[in-house]
Amino acid sequence: MTVMRGPRLAVDVGSVRVGLASCDPDGLIATPVDTLLRDTVRPGRGKLPTDLARIVIEVRQRGAAAVYVGLPRHLSGLEGASSASARGYAVALAQAVAPVEVWLVDERLSTVTAHQALHASGRSGRHHRQVIDQAAAVVILQAALDAERATGLRSGERVELAPGAPDLRRIAHDLHDGTEGRGDE
Repeated sequence: MTVMRGPRLAVDVGSVRVGLASCDPDGLIATPVDTLLRDTVRPGRGKLPTDLARIVIEVRQRGAAAVYVGLPRHLSGLEGASSASARGYAVALAQAVAPVEVWLVDERLSTVTAHQALHASGRSGRHHRQVIDQAAAVVILQAALDAERATGLRSGERVELAPGAPDLRRIAHDLHDGTEGRGDE
């Protein structure tokens, strides 16, 4: 599969916050978008968590060609609880943005790299918390874009939807159209 042109989004999933980054249609440079509070409350039936809903809206509005989700691994390459959480998030996101593909990419040291970049830009350490997640998303996306250019393929592991998985596209479509919550069927 040759990489198709179009904006891409990256998501840095944390237990408290979710960072978002995007790029230009040619995939040259990643830029920060936002930091979202992670919605850990299970929404009612037919609703997406607010952070996922916001990402779905960004995907639709930007016409994203793909979404990259950072997969935190230990330095050894093994996966832990954070990896399982990111994988679950990526599956829910893939269900909501289908047919846009979601890819898991290794994000080892992305937060460290983001902290270093913020420090090098003159931002004091105590102000990092406000933007570190979106800065980490920028690092994740830029690495994925660089890999795309080098190989001509999407980077990472494609998130496959299980047969019979709930179809969240209708909810996501209603969010984008502004009909969510009005009871339209």
